[in-house]
Amino acid sequence: MVMSCGGTKKKAEAVPVFQNMAPQVEVQAATVQQVDQNDVYSTTVQAFAVNNIAPQSAGRIQKINVEVGDFVNAGQIVAEMDKVQYEQARLKYVNDSTEFGRLKSLYEEGGLSQSDYDAAEMALKVSRSTLSNLKDNTILRSPITGVVTARNYDRGDMYAMAAPIYTIQQIVPVKLLIAVSESDYSRIKKGDRVSITADAVPGLEFTGNVSRIYPTIDAASHTVNVEVRVPNQDKALRPGMYAKASVSFGVNNSIVIPDMAVSKQQGSGQKIVFVVDNDGIAQQRFVTVGRHFDSRYEILDGIAEGEQVVVKGNSSLRGGEKVEVK
Repeated sequence: MVMSCGGTKKKAEAVPVFQNMAPQVEVQAATVQQVDQNDVYSTTVQAFAVNNIAPQSAGRIQKINVEVGDFVNAGQIVAEMDKVQYEQARLKYVNDSTEFGRLKSLYEEGGLSQSDYDAAEMALKVSRSTLSNLKDNTILRSPITGVVTARNYDRGDMYAMAAPIYTIQQIVPVKLLIAVSESDYSRIKKGDRVSITADAVPGLEFTGNVSRIYPTIDAASHTVNVEVRVPNQDKALRPGMYAKASVSFGVNNSIVIPDMAVSKQQGSGQKIVFVVDNDGIAQQRFVTVGRHFDSRYEILDGIAEGEQVVVKGNSSLRGGEKVEVK
């Protein structure tokens, strides 16, 4: 008789099976909308023209007519120098004019040679020119309408040609220089409207126009200087003020996505976006971004309209990874 060994048969333990869980993400569709092509530039208000008032040569200042802060008109007398030389030149001109009149009568009667007549005429022209020059440098007038921003001498001082007697700045209008990127060089045009704000006059917005576009591009900064003229009829803007100039380059119909969908690739700094395809695979895309506005990015290249971009859960994603859309 065959005896069987009695015993207890052990039941095999179940081995757990681990499965990789797909990352959960939220997506939004890329849409097309109109995007204002506005750029804001920081700049400083400048006088439209600056004129330094000074005589041609040294001399004593006889009269001071205006003070710092005074507004002057073009042609207004602002200072007078010692008139001794001017009076001497005036008397000489009167004498030369009288003498020329006498010699002219002799010449017409045949009592004076052509060379003597020409010499007298030349002397009169020289006297007239000298008198005119001394007058301009004795009675000093402002060539522009503006405000006196500096006075460096007092009445009775000897003008020593070291600094101008006055500095006058034209502030109606004023101008601003903005450095526009070379990528926008072909889009900005003379006459374009520019909106200006200044920290010193909060709550006010001023309007100017592009008056001049410089002909060369700076090789270091890749920008071109653009001059903007602002009428400034109320004289609210003053030279030296910090200002911001907003320039519109029109409107583009562009792809727009939330800015949280855009991240930087480590190392290269390139902008990347993850797009979920129909199979639930997250594809990495390199994109070119444009304007940033209202927590959204304009996308110039890399994404098509309607594609599903990852807006949450993209921080640790890898290209080609299966995802679960919430």
